[in-house]
Amino acid sequence: MDANEFGVVILAAGKGTRLKSKRPKVLHEIGGRAMLLHVIAAAKTVSDEIVCVIGHEAEKVEAAIAPYDVSWTLQEQQLGTGHALQQVKRHYEAFGEGFGTKAPKHLMVLSGDVPLIQPETLRRLMAFHLEQQAAMTILTAVPENPFGYGRVMRAEPGSAAVRAIVEQKDLKAGEESKEINSGIYCFETEALFANLDRLKNENKSGEYYLTDMAALLVAEGKRVVAVEGDSVDEVLGANTIAEMMHLDAAMRMAAAKRLMGQGVTIFRPETCVIDAQVEVGADTVIEPFVQLLGATRVGPECRIRSYSVVQDSVLGAAVLVRNGCILQAATVGDGALLGPYAHLRPGSEIGEGAHLGNFVETKKVKMGKGSKANHLSYLGDAVIGEGVNVGAGAITCNYDGVHKHQTTIGDGVFVGSDSTLVAPLTVGDGAYIAAGSCITDDVPADALALGRSRQVTKPGWVSKKRGIRE
Repeated sequence: MDANEFGVVILAAGKGTRLKSKRPKVLHEIGGRAMLLHVIAAAKTVSDEIVCVIGHEAEKVEAAIAPYDVSWTLQEQQLGTGHALQQVKRHYEAFGEGFGTKAPKHLMVLSGDVPLIQPETLRRLMAFHLEQQAAMTILTAVPENPFGYGRVMRAEPGSAAVRAIVEQKDLKAGEESKEINSGIYCFETEALFANLDRLKNENKSGEYYLTDMAALLVAEGKRVVAVEGDSVDEVLGANTIAEMMHLDAAMRMAAAKRLMGQGVTIFRPETCVIDAQVEVGADTVIEPFVQLLGATRVGPECRIRSYSVVQDSVLGAAVLVRNGCILQAATVGDGALLGPYAHLRPGSEIGEGAHLGNFVETKKVKMGKGSKANHLSYLGDAVIGEGVNVGAGAITCNYDGVHKHQTTIGDGVFVGSDSTLVAPLTVGDGAYIAAGSCITDDVPADALALGRSRQVTKPGWVSKKRGIRE
């Protein structure tokens, strides 16, 4: 099978009124990313020629798909799925050579709200379509309760051939098929485009339905067939928030099972929130109530304790993330120890074997191998060398009210507790900062810097004060 024979159309113009949401339906998130982006990812495994039909909140949908190298065409009025394909036909005619280098011989039609669709299913559908030499191939499913869905009427029991798709409201007595139309199809492009303008909108909705194409093609003597999908959840979309959360739970559990199959231990996976694209190395342990989000990559032999949230971050091997840590767009080296309750903000690069402890916050920091900040510190816009010890309560003052400035700390520096380092500032290798100091000038290597008031002690002062009160 030559994938270049197929173009893919993704229907993404609908409003999704039953969601009661202002956002476009296809931009609601399942498994950590917009439903439409899941469908695009699956489509890209079978074809490079993808066009999305957009309509409601088109600018937002266009912005969401912009990074993914897909084409789009506008359905200004949403007058049904058949009308959407009419826009694709006009798109095709306008560009002459099709979506890419040449017009595709076949078109696969997907819905932008079926985020669980798998590449294997799409490949099987394409192969069946070619094998059957069909003008139209319908992907079907048999749910426990088919009510509300269009039914696929086979020409004969057990036959691949289809005579029509009948909507729920049009079912007649004796038409007891439980096989539903998933809304996913393959078409021979020439046969599809030749008949699109024959679709009628003589129905209560006044819309042009792509499902009517089956009967039109059969009447023309064209071959229309159907193949059942492996999973009902895989091919069903979501029309309500509750239905979306059902799909979300299924996708996240599938992600957890995938990771466990790769040697990852996940205690109580039903309590964890793991996005579909997360990767975790073998022998890592994930405790209950952990969230692994976005493009997170976790190395082998790590342990992530309960209530930690790791988003778009990369962890090396044997990293320990203690309870309640928050990581966002951070990079953590092998053997580092974090938390409890550490907060790594974007741009944090924590070196091999480094320690960030209780209530330490970092932002845009590069921290060297074996360095430590174990208690109550804020480190922002800083480059910290290897083997540095940052005492409790130390902070880098990176913002002067207008601009951000960098603090550079050399290797082997000791920063005493409750020190304030006012950027821009450079502390040389091996220097010492005395506890409680406010440092505003550069510190040479191996120097001791003190920036605090001289202590005054008054013997007997307390006794005298108490005596006066008495």
